Amino acid sequence: MGDAAKRALTEQEIRSRYISPSITGVGWDIHTQVREDFNVTRGRIVVRGSVHTREKPKRADYVLFLKPNIPLAVVEAKDNTHSLGAGMQQALRYAEMFDVPFVFSSNGDGFLFHDKTVQAGDVVERELGIDEFPPPEELWRRYCAWKGLKPEQQELVKQDYYVHAPAKPARYFQAVAINRVLEAISQGKDRMLLVMATGTGKTYTAFQIIWRLWKAGKAKRILFLADRNILVDQAFINDFKPFGSAMTKITNRTVDKSYEIYLSLYQAVTGAEEAQNIYKQFSRDFFNLIVVDECHRGSAAEDSAWREILEYFTTATQIGLTATPKETREVSNSDYFGDPIYTYSLKQGIDDGFLAPFKVVRVDIDKDLAGWRPGQGQVDKYGSLIEDRIYNQRDLDVTLVLEQRTKLVAEKITEFLKSTDRFAKTIVFCEDIDHAERMRQALVNANADLAADNSRYVVRITGDSPDGKAELDYFVDPESRYPVIATTSKLLSTGVDAQTCKVIVLDQTIRSMTEFKQIIGRGTRIREDYGKYYFTIIDFKKATELFADPAFDGEPVSVYDPSGGEGGETGGTDGGGGDGEGGDEDNKPGRTKYYVADVPVWIVGERIQYYGKDGKLITESLKDYSKRAVLEEFGSLDTFLRRWTEADKKAAIIDELEGRGLLFDALAEEVGRDYDAFDLVCHVAFGQPPLTRRERAENVRKRDYFSRHGEKARAVLEALLDKYADEGIEDIEDLGVLRVQPINELGTPIEILRAFGGREAFGKAVHDLEQQLYA
Repeated sequence: MGDAAKRALTEQEIRSRYISPSITGVGWDIHTQVREDFNVTRGRIVVRGSVHTREKPKRADYVLFLKPNIPLAVVEAKDNTHSLGAGMQQALRYAEMFDVPFVFSSNGDGFLFHDKTVQAGDVVERELGIDEFPPPEELWRRYCAWKGLKPEQQELVKQDYYVHAPAKPARYFQAVAINRVLEAISQGKDRMLLVMATGTGKTYTAFQIIWRLWKAGKAKRILFLADRNILVDQAFINDFKPFGSAMTKITNRTVDKSYEIYLSLYQAVTGAEEAQNIYKQFSRDFFNLIVVDECHRGSAAEDSAWREILEYFTTATQIGLTATPKETREVSNSDYFGDPIYTYSLKQGIDDGFLAPFKVVRVDIDKDLAGWRPGQGQVDKYGSLIEDRIYNQRDLDVTLVLEQRTKLVAEKITEFLKSTDRFAKTIVFCEDIDHAERMRQALVNANADLAADNSRYVVRITGDSPDGKAELDYFVDPESRYPVIATTSKLLSTGVDAQTCKVIVLDQTIRSMTEFKQIIGRGTRIREDYGKYYFTIIDFKKATELFADPAFDGEPVSVYDPSGGEGGETGGTDGGGGDGEGGDEDNKPGRTKYYVADVPVWIVGERIQYYGKDGKLITESLKDYSKRAVLEEFGSLDTFLRRWTEADKKAAIIDELEGRGLLFDALAEEVGRDYDAFDLVCHVAFGQPPLTRRERAENVRKRDYFSRHGEKARAVLEALLDKYADEGIEDIEDLGVLRVQPINELGTPIEILRAFGGREAFGKAVHDLEQQLYA
């Protein structure tokens, strides 16, 4: 084929005629080793007010696997009008995500090959002919040499994944975590830590690690430990089900040594008395592998029960999984397990579209900000003399109960649910069990209509209440409508897979970054089939200020100091602790709590904050944030006006700004719903007086614009102008608008286009209409 003819081919034609044959022609199996158009991510969910959209997913043209879920290379293709290496930058980003060293870019003439395995001083990138693509055996050999994998180690690394039916392939980050663990174990490492954000499939990851090691004969007896029954039961019933009769759950403090896979609540095998430490009925070398889920809790502390178990079975390979690594002066995961061998953060999960983004409603109450001091000799409702001092936000509901405040919080929660969805699953985090019970009562009274219809509309789920704990399974079940609102203290802060939770209320002082991350994690699951794409945090106690802390996301902060030097967990001491199965959340013994019924309280401030494109909470005003985003993209009003005028479709400029993080829907809520994106930008960023959409439409009607068109075309343009006035510019730029009322009443799309003289003429007419709108 001549050069001109080749340059006329589409990218897909280049792939099918040149690139795919080159890859499969050297031995890559099209069915098991080659994945085309591979969705690396799902596409970030962008929330605009109460509306959400998904960005396009990141998609690799080719991912090449040694075998399923064991990737080796990424290939990015371009059409022949591009250079050989035009796709390299994009391919390198995907290769970093997949943790692979071999990267290729092609335009059909050959390949640009980027090889991370070369020795220092060698050529990293070189060109290959179209018939010189390396076979799988060659890349695998290079990979093993680069990793230092000996033949016997390679067998473990190549061990098959379990294949679920229906297919449940590992997400790219899960495969990286699983593969890194097996490579590390093959090379003799016996202590490993994986940090994966809540909702990213830690249990599935643990299962595949255990399955592959078990099938390879590397681990014959395995112990999976967790600190919540619900975690153990979820693993037993769901992810770990393929182990079948080889698996057991340790219950009733009895040990049966005939199984291979043991799942256990750590409290079930330990206790304050030696007789309760039934794990010692196993010999020290009984287990080859121990996996500890949510290891941010007990196992990080030297005097914890988990640490005792781990140190008893010291010969076993031990793997810790957590969403929130602890690194404080007193406690460290890394001190025991070593630095994480892989981290997948909340920010990455939201950016990839695997986790739900959030918005924050921050509510400030007068007594929280200014404090409250009792009058001289004032007693509470039970006749107790109130200690004379100023009670601040940290005292409220801990040592001082202002009953009017509890009522106000309940009413504010109810107001939000009434304005959105009264059946949105909601968790209200309270200071302690007493606070959780009073909040339950206040929410029942605030929602008297629905609570009367079903007494389970609001429930308290705390460690001391068997009835409340019995409701937990129903609360987390997406199929169960009730309960809707759950008040709690600590019991729901970790390990509870509340996939459809849409609202998290913080009426609890949180000083522990670990606890804060776990609480936020209750809302990060996405369930599109139940309309769950994002969640809302309603914060009454300034807890969301922790979002601004550098320790909120990413790698753990290294402040652990075993020598006793300076250090401490950013965000304060770990005031959360854990309640295990029974709850450690009762009021502290001997603590005095005053109950005051008649002190009025009111809301003095409320603002909505959004999770920004950069993974940080937008704490400045929405107008200031929007102005900064616009100026970063356009610099000046003249530049913006020129780009807007020249754009074939104004929606492209809007998409560009939204990609910068501009929240048009939220901005319209604040500035005015009657303005379109153009006026919002001009007004907020450049101080121009805005015109409403209807004002712009009326200005067009005053001009002699429609007379150049025939009667039918004029009717269509009039209808498009009405559509713009009602809904905005994006709707009239989409040809689909011809199929909706009232425009479809004027004729079929083909008839309408014919009235303008064809598709091209119709497009020009719409473009001219836009020029008139923004003249």
